[in-house]
Amino acid sequence: MNFSGERRSDTAELISAEAREVRTRWEALGLPGLVDIHTHFMPESVLRKVWSYFDAVGPTLGQDWPITYRLPESERIEILQGFGVRTFTSLNYAHRPEMASWLNEYSSRLAGEVSEVAMSATFYPEPAAAEYVAQALDRGARVFKVHVQVGAFDPGDALLDPAWEMLAVSGTPVVIHCGSGPSPGEFTGPVRIERLLRRFPGLRLVIAHLGMPEYADFLDLAARFDGVYLDTTMVFTDFIEGLHPFPRDRLGQLKELQDSIVLGTDFPNIPYRYAHALDSLINLGMGEDWLRAVLHHNGSRLLGTAGAALPE
Repeated sequence: MNFSGERRSDTAELISAEAREVRTRWEALGLPGLVDIHTHFMPESVLRKVWSYFDAVGPTLGQDWPITYRLPESERIEILQGFGVRTFTSLNYAHRPEMASWLNEYSSRLAGEVSEVAMSATFYPEPAAAEYVAQALDRGARVFKVHVQVGAFDPGDALLDPAWEMLAVSGTPVVIHCGSGPSPGEFTGPVRIERLLRRFPGLRLVIAHLGMPEYADFLDLAARFDGVYLDTTMVFTDFIEGLHPFPRDRLGQLKELQDSIVLGTDFPNIPYRYAHALDSLINLGMGEDWLRAVLHHNGSRLLGTAGAALPE
């Protein structure tokens, strides 16, 4: 399903129907809505390049990656609002020098315009990183995003030391794509992340995609380090299970780490419907307490929205 390929009237009807589906899922759990820590809103020129990458990646993966929600920004925002996502992010990530600052400007503007958007920011190993990370924190950034694979940099680069120190002191979460999926990079994998955590023990790192495909290694890091969380982005969906299946012998550990798992979806860059991502978690059979923690409570606390009527 690609909503952008439908007639506008049909698209609106399909999205409205999906909104009812999504709301049914969280209403059944007694939640006030969803908190999605891993969504993307980018400047149009950047998003076009991201979508072009996914359009072309099929031969490498062995299956196509159609963008389900290839729609204008205002419509994508309305979709998440209609789904009842009460807090979501605008995760941008710099992959070269002199890029992070203007991405942060975009994210800051969007957060000022849309109340559900948690102000997001990014950084890259360059001399200016300390300055613009400090500026983003002063502006109220609630989450950062870095992409070790796309950025092709060592998270332990000395140029990032001041930034990591500020983030560790402030306790601001960093969503970090550091697993080796969908394809490995020079600096991906758990070794450098463990080294980083030992150097900056106050860090709150949210491992994107549950560390796919090094699921077991990153689950172990979350068990050993209080500041390590893992987001559910794309994991357990039919699409990813065909590429990087989650090891079933680790489901018990996933349940034990209930307070360290947060909802992420990669909206809008997903090749299936948002409701399928939720159903993939619901169908794990982890129980309602686990689902409530993952779909709302943990993300709410991480992003600083925990005062918004959590159940007693």
